[in-house]
Amino acid sequence: MKGHVGDRIVVESERVAHPSREGIIEEVLQEEPPRYLVRWEDGRTSSFTPSAGAARIEPKSRRANT
Repeated sequence: MKGHVGDRIVVESERVAHPSREGIIEEVLQEEPPRYLVRWEDGRTSSFTPSAGAARIEPKSRRANT
């Protein structure tokens, strides 16, 4: 699934004792392979390239309806 500006991205931790990270996609830097500028819930911003199966994207429109 491709991410768009405003979508939430959730990155699962590779370690059992660590929680997942969540953030909002601020900018799509590159389409293929996907690369996003993400503002994480702790306020930090970074570029992020998700690896296969490590992240899920929750579209902004779906979150608005729930």
